[in-house]
Amino acid sequence: MLSPNSRTRQLNGTCVGSVDLELFLHYSLIPSLFIILILSFLQRREHRKQREDTSHLLGNRFEIIIPLDFVGTFSNRWSYGIAFGATANKVMFLFSEGYQPLQIPQWAQAFVLLIGGMEVGLSHFPFFACLSSEFQLLSSVLGFSYSLIWFAVTVLYITECPHGQFLGRFETVLFYWPSLLCLAFLLGRFLHMFVKSLRVHLGWELQTEEKPFLEVHQAEHVKRLLRKPPLQETKKSWFQTRIYEWDPCFQFPSRMIGTTVLAFICLYLASAVTSSFSGVWLVTILPASLTCVSYLFHILACYRKHMKRLWAGKKHFLPLKFHNPSSSESVVAIARYSGWQIAYMLWGYLIIHVVQSLCGILIMYSLVLPVIHNQGLEMLQGLGIGTLTIAIVLGLMVLQVWIAATFFLQPKMSAADRQKPLALNNRKAFHNFNYFLFFYNVLLGLGACLSRLLISCVLGTWLIARIDRTIMQNGYEGADMGFSAWIGMLYVDHYHTNPVLVSFCNILITGQRERKLQRAIKYWCLNQSTGPRISARSRTRWLLLQTLVNNPRLVMLRKARQGHSSRDFTQILLTCSES
Repeated sequence: MLSPNSRTRQLNGTCVGSVDLELFLHYSLIPSLFIILILSFLQRREHRKQREDTSHLLGNRFEIIIPLDFVGTFSNRWSYGIAFGATANKVMFLFSEGYQPLQIPQWAQAFVLLIGGMEVGLSHFPFFACLSSEFQLLSSVLGFSYSLIWFAVTVLYITECPHGQFLGRFETVLFYWPSLLCLAFLLGRFLHMFVKSLRVHLGWELQTEEKPFLEVHQAEHVKRLLRKPPLQETKKSWFQTRIYEWDPCFQFPSRMIGTTVLAFICLYLASAVTSSFSGVWLVTILPASLTCVSYLFHILACYRKHMKRLWAGKKHFLPLKFHNPSSSESVVAIARYSGWQIAYMLWGYLIIHVVQSLCGILIMYSLVLPVIHNQGLEMLQGLGIGTLTIAIVLGLMVLQVWIAATFFLQPKMSAADRQKPLALNNRKAFHNFNYFLFFYNVLLGLGACLSRLLISCVLGTWLIARIDRTIMQNGYEGADMGFSAWIGMLYVDHYHTNPVLVSFCNILITGQRERKLQRAIKYWCLNQSTGPRISARSRTRWLLLQTLVNNPRLVMLRKARQGHSSRDFTQILLTCSES
């Protein structure tokens, strides 16, 4: 049990435990590099370069491992997403610029943040590398051990100092329980990988096939395209029509799942930090958080919608200048998107929260406080006058449209037409109408200009977290760097994961493998025949003949022997091929 003085020190934020997470992050690079080197030495190079240098001593060993395929990975999506979630606390420190491993001048802070980001990425690299490694028996042991170390250190840190100076009691628990949950999930995932790989190693279970070139959902998408559409569409539920319709032939890549999970946890941490305030700020935490959470799901829905449109060859939803984006910028967009999406979401949450708080303060001072101070009647009177003024202005604008449609347009050419043709009628009255309303519309335009500015600010503020759509006006979309990153990311995924293209490439690869297998079987049968022994010269001539039969054009390039012309040899080949 802690004494009252120790509790007071903890609540005041003066608790000093035996664990320093920032120092532990530095030291975690040692086991991280050790795990990376082990997995790299186990990795085999597919194409070894025959060079006379020291790397030749390693043979075909030691290849650079990748933590995650950011383009075409559809397996273990949630495991990678949870691994991203385990980095949420460090990402928040980087976002707030509170994590600085080096002390250098102010002008070089960009380099400090770069080094800090590289260090955070390197310290969490083993989580992803052990999940994606082919040697699951060893990688599961290494991943489990590394995750257990992080889990134990985090638990020790929370146990020693559970309170803080911002939220008071159990502040550290509120900040670190998402990371603990993610680490616990990784422990279970690595344990499952170990049990499964051990059963395969002992021969109790068959080895699973390698990662397929063509995913199942991609093949199903192509099959659906080749089928005839049903005569009657199935009736959709209210949830499918209004909110979301699940598509079994579409899967989000691991990049999108990881970005969503990490953004969700970072939003939770941001809302937890800002909940230390009171009043209107505290009340608006929930609507601001719900707005950003809805954006996360809406961005996923927009990603699926935009990808399907690109697969169908439709680009009308994109601005004209983005129909043929730069290839280099699109490749960079893959690296930018995930980080920028999280940063946009966090800044969007803060800006939306501030705007909603200002709206709440405005409501308090204009509606609530007058009622509390017995000034409700004056408040209602002023509100009524303002509402009536706006209603009269809008009514006059609607009246202008009604007069124009009634008196200044020619009648419909057909009764089935929805509106009158754009042909003037009663021109003299129309010109007088324009003249007398000219001076009034000058004053009306002032209010319209201010309303345009207000609506642009509100929409721009409300949609600042939406990276999937631009808040710039037509012609200036290129200035929106977030939207440019979204478009570039879409094009990279479109060119590399298009189901039709992947299916076509899979057909070519499968056909080539089948031809190689048939050729190998044919050569093996020739070499392993039970008949009389065949000399190497005869076998070579037979293989040469088979090659020339399959490639008749090579006959014309061969040097003819004395007494034999290439035409005679061509005739022999044709006879052999016909037989």
